[in-house]
Amino acid sequence: MKSQMKLAAASLMLATLMGAAACSPDASGSDPVAAEAPTASPDVHPFKVGALDLIALRDGGMSGVPNNNTVLGVGRTPAEVASVLTANGLPGESFSLSVQPLLVRDGAHVVLLDAGAGNSFGPGAGKLPASLSAAGVQLDQVTDVLISHSHGDHVIGLVNASGTLTFPNATIRMAAAEWEFLKANAQMNALVATITPKVQTFQPGAAALTPSISSVAINGHTPGHMGYEIKSGTDSLLYIGDTLHHSVISVQRPEWQIAFDNDAPTATASRAALLERAASQNLRVHAVHFPFPGLGRFQRRDDGFVWVLETAAQP
Repeated sequence: MKSQMKLAAASLMLATLMGAAACSPDASGSDPVAAEAPTASPDVHPFKVGALDLIALRDGGMSGVPNNNTVLGVGRTPAEVASVLTANGLPGESFSLSVQPLLVRDGAHVVLLDAGAGNSFGPGAGKLPASLSAAGVQLDQVTDVLISHSHGDHVIGLVNASGTLTFPNATIRMAAAEWEFLKANAQMNALVATITPKVQTFQPGAAALTPSISSVAINGHTPGHMGYEIKSGTDSLLYIGDTLHHSVISVQRPEWQIAFDNDAPTATASRAALLERAASQNLRVHAVHFPFPGLGRFQRRDDGFVWVLETAAQP
């Protein structure tokens, strides 16, 4: 019951704030995932990990949240949070979080990491289908959707406005603990009923989910919160889900509690551990809520860390 209440609260808070064909080759013998590289745009950012083609896809986000900056620092005063934001050239009284799922073309698999917020969080969300189309990917070409966790801005996009599957040919994969957590949330009953036939669960550390993608447990945000490691040759990328939410506060003040975390002490420890590992190993990272396209690295600075974008952020 405690977990249900926490997930319901987090979903309500987010909502308030925010206002492939088949995976085998076709009859002609052509590869269904083969496609020309998409052109970069404000909503589409293609890049490579080794031989793999990846695309950051804008779904939307929440922005201009007034008088609520302490969501990023529970128990801190608005002035404390504002001082960190303004020191980095950002407004102190509000904050913005982007939402950008990630597409990976992995052999015969067209893999989507998280499904976005659908149309449930206001006019700032729900652009994922259009972004996919702009990238040359049709909804029925997606073969796998890997869910980091079950908060609304990551799963509501699994179902369209008509109540049917957005990605009709996709297997939906998430950690077993997260699936149980989602099913226990009464607010998600309709979504759960729709996606149940498509869901396959896994245990953290299980064999690769697709040829190039493996799960990485990053505990605390929700009971089955997962990151995903994408590897090709000697190159790799770590998709961090909601381990960190804000590119300044979460990185420069990782000890501050985030209002969306289910188990705050564990989530805080996970943030610190990930920052240490990523900086020490110079890991390339994709952060779903950082400024679009969310691609970069963490670097040490003074006695803490900063986020360094690989490419200029887009509004």
